[in-house]
Amino acid sequence: MQTNSIIELSRSAYQNNIDFLKQLFGKKRILSSVVKGNAYGHGISEFVAMAYGCGINHFSVFDADEARQVHAVLSDKVTILIMGFLSEEDLPWIIENDIEFFVFDKKRLVSASRIAKKIHKKAIVHIEIETGMNRTGFEKSELKEIITILKKDADSLIFKGLCTHYAGAESIANYYRVEKQIKYFEEIHQYLIKNELKPEIVHSACSAAAIMFPATRMNLVRVGIMQYGLWPSQEVFVAYINSKKIKQDPLRRIITWKSTVMSLKKVKSGDFIGYGTSFMAKKNMKIAVIPIGYAHGYSRSLSNHGRILIQGQRCMVVGLVTMNMVAVDVTDINSVKKEEEVVLIGNQNDLAITIASFCDYSNQLNYELLTRISKTIPRKITD
Repeated sequence: MQTNSIIELSRSAYQNNIDFLKQLFGKKRILSSVVKGNAYGHGISEFVAMAYGCGINHFSVFDADEARQVHAVLSDKVTILIMGFLSEEDLPWIIENDIEFFVFDKKRLVSASRIAKKIHKKAIVHIEIETGMNRTGFEKSELKEIITILKKDADSLIFKGLCTHYAGAESIANYYRVEKQIKYFEEIHQYLIKNELKPEIVHSACSAAAIMFPATRMNLVRVGIMQYGLWPSQEVFVAYINSKKIKQDPLRRIITWKSTVMSLKKVKSGDFIGYGTSFMAKKNMKIAVIPIGYAHGYSRSLSNHGRILIQGQRCMVVGLVTMNMVAVDVTDINSVKKEEEVVLIGNQNDLAITIASFCDYSNQLNYELLTRISKTIPRKITD
């Protein structure tokens, strides 16, 4: 565990976001907290414990490893849904612990049924339909065989959910494409019902789809980026505030990333700072070295123009971001000291380094930036 920085997660900010989403989507609709990618960089173990305390009892993950992490914290108190990868070796544990999972190929369904019979426990499956993402999901031409298996093996398979994932819901440019996907998904839903197979839950909405296409909310919404206080895209945010005729963002960012000043150094005019010759001091300068670099998720693309808060002032990154260190210009801060607090993401006094501004400096998506933050940085829940 590293001690050179810390991630703080605000419980009150998260509760604000969940209350907003429940009100927006309807209290009867299930909110599934998507915690893939180490809970979007927030830390699965710490995050799911906080989320459960805020009223969340359904979690969606990408693979069996993430499912195990959630289960280790919350065991059978919550529903866990695997949306992506699992190996056949994972299935006995998954089925035994009532972990639900997407099925998008025949082999997985057949294996699940066989193992379920062997351990005398039903497998809980969600059948994924291909509607236009062209990634995972059954084509309509494959469904006849899948229907046969689901009916024949009803003693070992629980057909819990019917699902899909829309391609491009975060952009209005994809409006007709997504509308077509929604219509097709409902056709498949009705096709299964006509074949005497009715899922308990029908779900298709991620954060973007749930905002842009309310019809996608169905029984359950898989909420990813919005629960963390961020919007899937600027388009989605603008569409929402315009529709509600409001100006203030109803979401609150829950993450703060802090470090400390490791050392201070005076640099003479004309000297270069760091590797190579990417930054030359044009005047006598004072720099602070922060023990954070690209190994921790602080992008190398922030070299020479990233910003860090010290004493409530924005300080520019000077020189190249290295594996474990970054230098910042503190020439105009007379009283800066070693071990003083540094904010890489978050607020300090009246200023903020937002995820959005961080992404603008580094040319990263907010999803990418967050998931690249090192898993070994400790996470702490704050009020």
